[in-house]
Formats: sequence, structure tokens, C-alpha cells
Amino acid sequence: MKFTGTKNYVATDDLKIAVNAAVTLQRPLLVKGEPGTGKTVLAHEVSKALKAPLIEWHIKSTTKAQQGLYEYDAVSRLRDSQLGDERIKDIRNYIKKGKLWEAFTAPVRPVLLIDEIDKADIEFPNDLLQELDRMEFFVYETGETIKAAIRPIVMITSNNEKELPDAFLRRCFFHYIKFPDAETMRDIVEVHFPGLKGRLVSEAMKVFYDIREVPGLKKKPSTSELLDWIKLLLNEDISPETLREQDPRKLIPPLHGALLKNEQDVHLFERLAFMARRKMQGE
Repeated sequence: MKFTGTKNYVATDDLKIAVNAAVTLQRPLLVKGEPGTGKTVLAHEVSKALKAPLIEWHIKSTTKAQQGLYEYDAVSRLRDSQLGDERIKDIRNYIKKGKLWEAFTAPVRPVLLIDEIDKADIEFPNDLLQELDRMEFFVYETGETIKAAIRPIVMITSNNEKELPDAFLRRCFFHYIKFPDAETMRDIVEVHFPGLKGRLVSEAMKVFYDIREVPGLKKKPSTSELLDWIKLLLNEDISPETLREQDPRKLIPPLHGALLKNEQDVHLFERLAFMARRKMQGE
């Protein structure tokens, strides 16, 4: 089975090749790219396309690799022993299975998403090397080895907040999702707003890409933010003419809160508008 994209997800040819190569090699697919370029959604769409169950492990700064395998709740067992609870006779009652355990023992081949791996401690990827390589781990409390009968399709996302260790990178198939060009972006907009053609989309995309090119912008707006903005433009019935307006006093686009996400970038546009007004007055 090959991934060819879905009706809800516009996948470029090189992304399809990367997904299928990782599946063929049985290696984790490491996906990087700007926030909002569809890295996490990709795992959902691969899961749907291949009719495979999706197991999601969302990583936080406090997440430890061991949590992906299992956690042993010794405190609860001690408390139950003091209360004379019969459950203490079976230590398995106090072992909480992690996402890797779920993926390794799934009855059919699942897609395992390890989302935003770069949020965790720098040692986190190294701590998972052996388990992802061998697709097995040992449970010390019960003396059993959990081994994957079917290797899950492992997809790992990163926002590039931290460098990942070389030993970890060697074990992955890597793909960087480039920011969509205008043609691909039109296809993405069409998926989310079917039949929405004409000048509004053209003008919205022109404003969007112009904003991304502004020097000094702290956070460039992403694909998901463009989609939010178009939704608001439609809801407020903003005309293409309003978006095309060249008046320097209205340099900041309408409903800009969907595109500009911090005060520094709003102030940058306000300064640009002020400078443009000064220039007009000087002329």
C-alpha cells in the first residue's frame, strides 16, 4: 500500500515519496518544517489513507522516554497493600502501558505519531534509540519482553527548536516540508473552501505572501493562519477591493489578528504605515 495523499490533504510529490520510502525502509519518518505546515496532520492523513489506527504521543518539556514504554505506580501498590487490597497480588495492575507499548502490541499495523520531539529534553531521542531500532523493550517488574509483531509506521515531527542527536537522525528517513508556493497554496485553500475562486482568494494570498516577505517579521504567518484569515474575511464579507487598498494609513490588513501573532510584528506594521504616511506628506 502506498500513500498518495488524500482529498483533505494536499501532499507534494516529494512528501509522498518520503512517506513511502520510510514505510518501505521500516524507519521512522522525521518531518520538520515551519509551525502550521501540516506536519501533525500528515500522520492523521497517512493513517486514514492506509486504513491504519493512529496512536498519538504528544511530547511536552517534561515528557520522559520511559513514559512511552510504561510506568510502574509503586505508590498506589503500597497504598493498596496497606488497605489489604487483593489487586496487589498481580503487579500488572500497577503498570500503565505507554504509547510504544500500545503500538507494539496493536493487532493491526498502526501509525505511531511522536509529535514535537524537540520539546523534550535533549537526551529524550537518544533514550528511545534502542526501542525504535529493535522494536522491543524489557519490563523489569514482570520480566517480560514486549516485542512488535508488526513494525508500526513511526512518524516524528519537529519544529527545529532543538538540534536532534546524530545517532537518532541516522535511524530516520528525513523530510523537510517546504512552505507551500502560491500554486500549492491555492490547492490547499480549495480543499478547505471548495469552489471559492476569484479575486478574494487572489488578493488574500497576495497580502499573505507580502506579509511573509516583510523584513524583520518575528513570526511569519503560516498556512493554518491563512485559512483562519480567509474564513474571517468570508464571515465579515470583506471585499477584494478592501484587501487591495493601497492607502498607507491602512497598511495593516483587516482582521490582522489572524496573521500577526505578537505585539512586535503589529508595531512593525504600524511603523511602516507611519513611515509611508510621512513619505506621502513629504511628497
